[in-house]
Amino acid sequence: MTSKLKTDVLETVSGSGTIALTNQLSGMTDASMPSGSVLQVQSGILTSTYSQTASAFTDIGLSVTITPSSTSSKILVSLSVALGMTQTGVNVRLRLVRGSTMIGSSTDLSDSGFSHREQNTSGNQYTRMLESFTYLDSPSSTSAQTYKVQMFRSNTAGTSYINKGSVDQSRQHSHITVQEIKG
Repeated sequence: MTSKLKTDVLETVSGSGTIALTNQLSGMTDASMPSGSVLQVQSGILTSTYSQTASAFTDIGLSVTITPSSTSSKILVSLSVALGMTQTGVNVRLRLVRGSTMIGSSTDLSDSGFSHREQNTSGNQYTRMLESFTYLDSPSSTSAQTYKVQMFRSNTAGTSYINKGSVDQSRQHSHITVQEIKG
């Protein structure tokens, strides 16, 4: 058996006043939320394909922009990238950047990133994988922040792909989601 309690007004403990309940949640603001609350969510999706033969970090077309409401906010970045490579010794790295600044890497080397895949096979062998990554960023800004994924192919042979494999038999989508977390 369930029961319901319906009331429009609560009396204070001291009995000296009442608390109106009508539309109580409509007055909530970012400032009234507790630390750790999600204040906003933005996402981006890449449905087109991308291929790269250059040995340099290049934008793959997967990005999202968020404007934090406070300089103390954190931005939780979650992404999933569908990566493919040809068989010829391809060495691929993915990295996350905020604006033009690399973030979320375990090292500050110019060719490092959050993902490093290497394939040293020959013949008709192709690799496809889903790379996932999560990073908590502290931009310390209330200006618009753009997060994007870049790819680097570091050898002279082979091709790396986004959202497809070397043999284009099926395709995937890549996603990026950012959440503003109250600091």
